[in-house]
Amino acid sequence: MGLVFSILVLVLTVGALIDIITRRDDQVKHLPKVFWIILVIIVPLAGSLIWFLVGREYDGEGIRLPRPRERRPAPPAPSGPSRPADTRSTEQQIADLDREIEEWRLRAEIEKRKKQDGTDAG
Repeated sequence: MGLVFSILVLVLTVGALIDIITRRDDQVKHLPKVFWIILVIIVPLAGSLIWFLVGREYDGEGIRLPRPRERRPAPPAPSGPSRPADTRSTEQQIADLDREIEEWRLRAEIEKRKKQDGTDAG
């Protein structure tokens, strides 16, 4: 019976030491971590029990609830004037593009003729 009790005290002590060492400083109550470690080493059974009863902060670790997502504010609207929305239909936009393409084609043809007339005269 003494051996079982000793093993339980050893397991409790090792568990308490691991818990103290891995716990963040803001989760340790009443004493600094170093003093808790010394207490658990000097008085294993009592130190471990006191640690688990009053020394650590229980923050619902056993229950893991999903954290609500932080809502980020929408980016501010640009301060300059906004572009007007295009109210033309798709067909009107295509017709305008066709006219623009034709205009560029005609300009290229005019430039080409000007170059030909300039080379013929020289």
